[in-house]
Amino acid sequence: MITAITKGVKVTVETEYMPEYSSPAQYHFVFTYRITIENVSDHAIRLVSRHWDIKDVTHPKREVDGDGVVGKQPVIEPREAHQYVSGCNLKSGIGSMSGHYTMEKIMDGKTFEVIIPGFIMVVPFKLN
Repeated sequence: MITAITKGVKVTVETEYMPEYSSPAQYHFVFTYRITIENVSDHAIRLVSRHWDIKDVTHPKREVDGDGVVGKQPVIEPREAHQYVSGCNLKSGIGSMSGHYTMEKIMDGKTFEVIIPGFIMVVPFKLN
C-alpha cells in the first residue's frame, strides 16, 4: 500500500496480480488496483478527471486521460472517502503507474491537481 497527500486529499493505492485473467504464454498480465481518495480538507471537492502514465518495462509508455473514475465524478465531502477498483494489463509482467486527478472545490469552482502516488506492478514469479 502506498499513500500521498496533496492539498488536503489523501490517495492510497493497493495493487493485486490477477492470475485467473492473465495469460503469461501470450504476454498478457492483468493487475487490479484499489484506490481510496480521502478528503482531509475542510471543503467539499469533486473529482473531475484523471491522468495516468503507464510504464511497461519492455514497451513504450502509455498515457491515459479521462473524465472522472470508472464512469463517475464523485463529490467527496470533508472527512469522507471515495473508493474504486480498476485494472491494467501489461505485456512484460513488470510495470508502474503514476498520475494525477484534477479536483474542483465545490464552493468556488477552482480546480487543482492531486498526485496519485506511483506504484509498481510485478508478477510474483518474476521476483524470483
